[in-house]
Amino acid sequence: MEKLAIIGCGTMGHSIALSAALAGLPVKLHGINFLETERAQRSIIDKLNVLSENGLLDSDNSELVKNRISITHSIPEVAEGASFIIETIPENLEMKRDLFLYLDEICDVDVILASNTSGLSPSKIASGTLNPQRIVVTHFWNPAHLVPLVEVVRGIHTNDQTIKRAFDLLKCMHKQPIEVKKESPGFVGNRLQFALLREAQYILEQGIASKEDIDAAVTFGIGRRLSATGPLISADMGGLDVFSAISDYLFCELSNAKNASPELKKMVEENKFGVKTGEGYYKWDKSFIEKMNQKREKELIHFFVQDSKVAKPTL
Repeated sequence: MEKLAIIGCGTMGHSIALSAALAGLPVKLHGINFLETERAQRSIIDKLNVLSENGLLDSDNSELVKNRISITHSIPEVAEGASFIIETIPENLEMKRDLFLYLDEICDVDVILASNTSGLSPSKIASGTLNPQRIVVTHFWNPAHLVPLVEVVRGIHTNDQTIKRAFDLLKCMHKQPIEVKKESPGFVGNRLQFALLREAQYILEQGIASKEDIDAAVTFGIGRRLSATGPLISADMGGLDVFSAISDYLFCELSNAKNASPELKKMVEENKFGVKTGEGYYKWDKSFIEKMNQKREKELIHFFVQDSKVAKPTL
């Protein structure tokens, strides 16, 4: 069993730690100061409470899971004895490269060093290290304790043993890892996600449908189907002759924009960032934020329960 350590205890770091603990793995979690780690501990407790409220944990098991996570403010301490380290610090290439240079110096050569970056190049993160073969991206999706997908991304020097150990660990955590065989901006998930977002922006721009109906077309239509069958298997099931014919006349009508839509850029210029500022495509007051968070969490817990029937969390 890998001895797991996580550097960074923000949105992703503490949630990845919780995912490991739910699977029965002890994990060391690093934060830069007391305030950050205290916030992480509160968030872990809140998430455990939600799982308990949905009948997935009782109080004794919640305490057991929580106790599998140990907290430290020292990088050498969190790295000591670890065999697999996941970095979840901010999306800044220079910061990540500096951290990996340091970890490459202080860790034994057989320790795997992974980044949770959602799009930065693993080869650039590993640049300058003496052991780039053990550096890999493990991109968890938010919230990491409920979403099973993890993208495992090779750098140009990442070796097969590193990929295998990453897959083995993630499967122990009851995750669904996929291998991104070569570096590509956005990896796989974000390329698909932003292709959908680009077309949604275009449909809204063209006045084809309202924002509410565009979102409804996904949540009550393709979103329901895609949860069972991805785009390629859906095409097979629908008939490739049909999908080929539709592609021939529809692709030329789809957006091929090279940048974010003018409306999106305008909202950003007006400091309308969505939930962060209270307004974006929608207005986000406290009650709407709570409603949408609860709705998303309820849906994800539904799938978490279904996944757990296949790979039951170790409590």
